[in-house]
Amino acid sequence: MIKKRELHECHELFDLMTHPEVFPFVRQKANSYDEFLFLTKQTIEAEERGELVSRTIMDEWGNPIGTINLFDIQENAGFLGTWIGKPFHGKGYNKPAKDAFFHELFFELGMETIFMRIRKVNTRSQKAAEKLPYVIKANDIRRSLYEQLNAHEEVYDLYEIPKDLYTLHLYQYQPSQEEEQALEA
Repeated sequence: MIKKRELHECHELFDLMTHPEVFPFVRQKANSYDEFLFLTKQTIEAEERGELVSRTIMDEWGNPIGTINLFDIQENAGFLGTWIGKPFHGKGYNKPAKDAFFHELFFELGMETIFMRIRKVNTRSQKAAEKLPYVIKANDIRRSLYEQLNAHEEVYDLYEIPKDLYTLHLYQYQPSQEEEQALEA
């Protein structure tokens, strides 16, 4: 479902990223394939330096369909950035990609908090975030960060995913051994 970024995926990802319903919401925008290739190379190098984490989201046939990233890592926290190509919207790829990414971030890489800044006009992303039981709208509880994100004008809502709340969610919704055996039968 997700894997480390590779340069050979750039053609497919660039074509998906430039769709007019996707492009405005992509953090690392590129206006040409060569620029996207350069940005991807920089992303891979930045991950090697521990500045970010970036993964390619794959469909069930192993085709790249988007990216999921943790930017601006400081003190075991960072900002989530995800985009999925328009042909794959509404087909159930977002949640499993986030689950795999969050598991890696929290339990393999030692992150404690994932922040999401979502444009107030991006109702699709807001609704997706608010469906997740481990997401907290943090405009008030992280007021200084919220004000920093909206220093020039009020553009973003701030959401937070704390490791402890995500972990609690996993324990609450993990099927028991009996339920798993019943599902396998």
